Amino acid sequence: MKKLNVLVFAGSLRKDSVNRLLAENNIILAPNGMKIEHYLLDGIPNFNQDLETEPPLIVKELKEKVTAADGVIIVTPEYNFSYSSVTKSAIDWVSRPYGTDLWANKPVALQSASPGYMGGSRAQYHLRQVLGYFPAIQLYHPEVFVSSADKKFDSKGKLIDEMTISSVQKQLVAFADLIRKSQK
Repeated sequence: MKKLNVLVFAGSLRKDSVNRLLAENNIILAPNGMKIEHYLLDGIPNFNQDLETEPPLIVKELKEKVTAADGVIIVTPEYNFSYSSVTKSAIDWVSRPYGTDLWANKPVALQSASPGYMGGSRAQYHLRQVLGYFPAIQLYHPEVFVSSADKKFDSKGKLIDEMTISSVQKQLVAFADLIRKSQK
């Protein structure tokens, strides 16, 4: 069976973000047959339609990574009941120029982490609306919402909460199945 190449990025630019930690832990928790690469969105500029046909080098790199990936995991923080601006810019760059949308038929899974009790759920639901437009092939279940995330990682950034570890592992197995079905 072909090894699945999955790209994960966190929509947070904060160095010590729990969403970055969650993205990084996906690499460790990936099932056999899945390789996950964590791509940092640091330096991704706001989307600018004037530059869409000749985007900055970092945008070209992101587009190449998304193209090469069998699936993408977006780990999103929640800011003001929505996802972050860098997430929005990454999505917009990858979908432009018109007619070259890389999200169309791309398997996508969502995760979120927050110190709050809702675990970033509103950001995920808002992001699902946008991804439905393309149409990305979204994994709807199982969902991963990491609430009280500031208590679920050790001092080195390793996920230590067994329920969360199990939730992520189950989602990654389901995502592998979705990717394989989409490739038939």
